Amino acid sequence: MRIKISGVNTSRATLATGQSKTYYYHRASGTRLEGEPNSPEFIASFAAAEEKSRNRNTGNLSSLIRDFEGTKQWRRLAPSTQTEYRRVFKFWDSEYGTCPFRALEDKAFRADIVKWHDRFSEDKPREADNRISILARVLSWGAKDGPLKANVLDGFQRAYSNDRSDIIWMPEDVESFMAVASNEMKLAMVLALHTGQRQGDIRRLAWSAYDGLGITLRQGKARRLGKMPPAIRIPCTVALKATLDAAPRRAAVILTTKTGLAFQKRYFAEKWEETCKAAGITDLHFHDIRGTTVTMLFRAGCNIGEIVAITGHSLRRAQEILDKYLARTSQLADSAMAKFENVLETDFAKRPAKRDAQKPAK
Repeated sequence: MRIKISGVNTSRATLATGQSKTYYYHRASGTRLEGEPNSPEFIASFAAAEEKSRNRNTGNLSSLIRDFEGTKQWRRLAPSTQTEYRRVFKFWDSEYGTCPFRALEDKAFRADIVKWHDRFSEDKPREADNRISILARVLSWGAKDGPLKANVLDGFQRAYSNDRSDIIWMPEDVESFMAVASNEMKLAMVLALHTGQRQGDIRRLAWSAYDGLGITLRQGKARRLGKMPPAIRIPCTVALKATLDAAPRRAAVILTTKTGLAFQKRYFAEKWEETCKAAGITDLHFHDIRGTTVTMLFRAGCNIGEIVAITGHSLRRAQEILDKYLARTSQLADSAMAKFENVLETDFAKRPAKRDAQKPAK
């Protein structure tokens, strides 16, 4: 008969004699318990395991991680980010969970982490950076508002460069994408290119935000950082207005699947990647469209303040994009420059809208 006891796992095994025996383990620590349930030996071993478990999660990295999960910083993280943090926390907990606070403040701890980073980043630089960034954030909180005196990982050198300021979608890239895209992906491209918003904000964009002349929204990233962002208004270009006016209204949100459901993050990414692959686009990301919008707004005569008010970039980031864009496009032929400058006047975004307008909504 299987006995269920709170905080205890059971395991049944068949002995060499053919007899069946049940073993008991302390769930939190994995310690094997002695004796049978309710016997003095069992109670004593359970108490010892509980004490061991409490000590393991006090005054060390394990406890610091648990405390961080109860902070306002943690609550501000998006659910998907919390899931990713927990994945990384599990790794650091298994490697250094019992490391006491004093050791976490020692340069020897930093040296050990840096050595691990050097080894791991040989094959997986982005993952190595990600794991240390998350650990460093916990230590930073611990040093500022927790029990630590210092964050020894402050200023660690990343192995992976994620600067894509000089990577933008050119008009020919957009045309290649639109030539093979479904109506849903075409609409996503037009929304992204003509608003400069992040993918999450575009997926959540509601029809109520569009008044026929412009789109009013609050950007989601600022809300996750604990701020109430001001509502921004994005005037519609001719192409964007034509596309939205012709698009079928299947749901409360503008961008939906063929069946009228809001796109989930993973499904949208799959469809976007499939379209890029069909178009022969291998080195551009959805997020790179935001940089393209910055350059388009600049070419249209907007100053840097007006640009960041629409796209949500920081002034520094927008300037970096423009600096690298200008360095790149200065070497382009005059005909290519003219084509890019007139991208808002081309009909690549209008053609799908016109075709959809002639078809009854399904």
